[in-house]
Amino acid sequence: MTIAPSRQLPDLTDAQSFRAFRSDAPRWLPIALDIARGHGLDTSAPHQFATGTNLVIGLGDKLILKIFPPLLRAQFVSERGSLTQLAGRLDLPIPEIVAEGVRDGWPYLIITRLAGTLGSEVWPSLPEHQKERVLRHIGETIAAVQRVPPGPLAGIEPRWDDFMRQQIQGCKARHTRLGLAPKFLAGLDDLLRDAEKLIPMDAPPVILIGEYIPENFLLACDDGEWSLAGLFDFGDVLAGWRDYDLLGPSAFMAAGRPGRVKSLLEGFGYSKPDFALKRRLMALMLLHRASDLNSHICIEGWQEQADDLVELQELIWPG
Repeated sequence: MTIAPSRQLPDLTDAQSFRAFRSDAPRWLPIALDIARGHGLDTSAPHQFATGTNLVIGLGDKLILKIFPPLLRAQFVSERGSLTQLAGRLDLPIPEIVAEGVRDGWPYLIITRLAGTLGSEVWPSLPEHQKERVLRHIGETIAAVQRVPPGPLAGIEPRWDDFMRQQIQGCKARHTRLGLAPKFLAGLDDLLRDAEKLIPMDAPPVILIGEYIPENFLLACDDGEWSLAGLFDFGDVLAGWRDYDLLGPSAFMAAGRPGRVKSLLEGFGYSKPDFALKRRLMALMLLHRASDLNSHICIEGWQEQADDLVELQELIWPG
């Protein structure tokens, strides 16, 4: 006897059980398609996305369904709030919310699917001048997002000052556990003392996407020139100090190349970086919620090229 797949989403209490559930598409795909049919949508050509934190399927080439487990409800709140607050306020396309709801305690969004090529597929093969062009556009986009009033997003938890103090408190233990070299750990206490003065804790907050990285944007080519074509994934948004959003493109894309760094910072609105800015960015990079220097700094041999955190900040942000 064949047992039909369950039409109910389970009650999962930890990240490990959710990851196991997400990797077993036959358990949840029928439910996702049932949600889509409930909104009168075409389910004849679903596409399951292998990457991503939540349950994500494409419905044809026009729509995407994202289902969030209850334990990641904060990501739903962030994504929904961000798409609502930014709607119609950017030149760059972002998804639009078509429908939303809750199934068995799991909130979901149905959003429009953007046109373009995933940045991570294109970025490695772009010539240097095109990489500089894209990084300038990213800097401009970060600044444009931050000009939009945060509105309800200002209330997203954790609040910036609480978040920063919590990150400062756990910073040394985190990077020790992640295997940061002792020569860099040695300067961490001094940098963390500086961080309280370098990073504004109570300045008016701006919208922080948190991850301007190639996996989260789309590129398009027009007459041989590549540029940003869309921005998506707003599940980790918070509100806080503006420089925080320079860290993703600095680590994953600029790679310590002077031209790239210059393009990113100028697009954002900064001229030549001074010592205080580099020191602040170094502190924020170590305090980022996803910080792992050994995995994230895309400069070949950087551990051998710098003897301490001051030399490392000069390596990452030359000029």
